[in-house]
Amino acid sequence: MAGPLVAAAVVLDGGIIPDLNDSKTLSLAARERILGEVLENAAAVSVVALPAWWIDDNGVGAANRRALSRAISLLEPHYGCALADGNLKLGSAVRCMPRADSKSAAVAAGSVVAKVLRDYAMGALSETHAGYGFERNRGYGTREHLAALRELGPCRVHRLSYAGVREGVGEPA
Repeated sequence: MAGPLVAAAVVLDGGIIPDLNDSKTLSLAARERILGEVLENAAAVSVVALPAWWIDDNGVGAANRRALSRAISLLEPHYGCALADGNLKLGSAVRCMPRADSKSAAVAAGSVVAKVLRDYAMGALSETHAGYGFERNRGYGTREHLAALRELGPCRVHRLSYAGVREGVGEPA
């Protein structure tokens, strides 16, 4: 409901990273530990973030495609083939596969990088947009966040095109 959409692409250097998996299956502590190991074992890393206004103007699907396509294209000189999670249409040079983040170490590494950096961004945004609990809810639609939206209305980092944000909460703060 709030914050940037973050996509990352990683080219691993062949080292084994214990416990590397889809970021959604890992605890916060595990993700942060694994991030360090990914950065130590990566031949190249690329991160692209798109702000809430871009998502509102173009849609979350287009944002996903744009961010991931860009992140992958920035690494093109460093890989032999490209694999991405999901069913996105990213062009003939990129193979997309559902649940690739649980099947490919490189895709899982990208998942971890993107999740940890987005969480850090939401923590930083909590300092300038107090009251929403971004440091805890990371911009997701938790009860705390929804209550804050009702009380404070949305701020500039909210995705105003999302139904839960725009329903009766007024103008951006």
